Amino acid sequence: MGIIVENGGILTTVQDEGRFGYQAYGVSTSGPLDSHAFHIANLLVGNRMEEGALEMTFIGPTLTFTCSNIVAVTGGDLTPLLDGKPLPMYRAVLVKEGQKLSFAGARNGCRGYIAFAGGLDVPEVMGSKSTLIRNKLGGIEGRKLEKGDKIGFCRPKTELSGMEKRTVPADVYPQGEISLRVVLGPQEDEFTEKGIRSFFWNSGVITNEFDRMGCRIEREPIEHKGDGNINTDGISLGSIQVPANGKPIIMLADRQSTGGYAKIGTVISVDLPKIAQSQPGYKVRFIEVSLELAQSLYIREWNRMHELDKKLNK
Repeated sequence: MGIIVENGGILTTVQDEGRFGYQAYGVSTSGPLDSHAFHIANLLVGNRMEEGALEMTFIGPTLTFTCSNIVAVTGGDLTPLLDGKPLPMYRAVLVKEGQKLSFAGARNGCRGYIAFAGGLDVPEVMGSKSTLIRNKLGGIEGRKLEKGDKIGFCRPKTELSGMEKRTVPADVYPQGEISLRVVLGPQEDEFTEKGIRSFFWNSGVITNEFDRMGCRIEREPIEHKGDGNINTDGISLGSIQVPANGKPIIMLADRQSTGGYAKIGTVISVDLPKIAQSQPGYKVRFIEVSLELAQSLYIREWNRMHELDKKLNK
């Protein structure tokens, strides 16, 4: 007993923390694009931070509940509705058997998360429930949700301690323009001084070539010393590849595991949700920061999530 998909929305997939340890074999990690919102959704319903949830894009799914359960909706405001009435976000809410959860479309941000108390009954593939559509792995048959899909709950709950306190302030995402902090490298020596200055001084625009694999930026070309190609090496989350045309691509959760374009920098982990919640047409500006600051901000975010876990679930 769980949910029946009446409408899958534009792109709704099952995602957990990700599939680690297989990039050497060409398998991407996947996982949520906005890990901050994903973690909060799970904590609000009493789950482990990394438990599988639904990630939706622009317009969410329509789900009929065949079993009562507590849910939390976080991330971009996709206008969640319960039986046609507004559903509060960033709050644990009991949805009863027979009720219908739907979404009217994005008002702020573009990706949302639905966490279900007790988790989703989805088999793990290579240690993860995450959907990797390109390789047809994980989730529901390795694809996005479609009408008629049925997903069970592992351990549904109708009560949680302190239900009235299971709420946090909603995230509000920048609209129209974002600034992304970047650690320079690892192949910054493949670019001219003019190219590196241009990368940080001049803004670009997010194009329509924007999915779970990556985000292409239209802007003044970034100047290479050579042709922009390197010996193929690994690609980390947030890497900024710059192919021969000088137009950067920010690599995201479903990225290929290796590539042969020079990487001018890496977006720091805590800023990746800004990309996840941006839309084509948004302006993007890059700001250089140190590796030490990036690590400090990551640790602070991790500590904040653990403090929230203690507050809600201990």
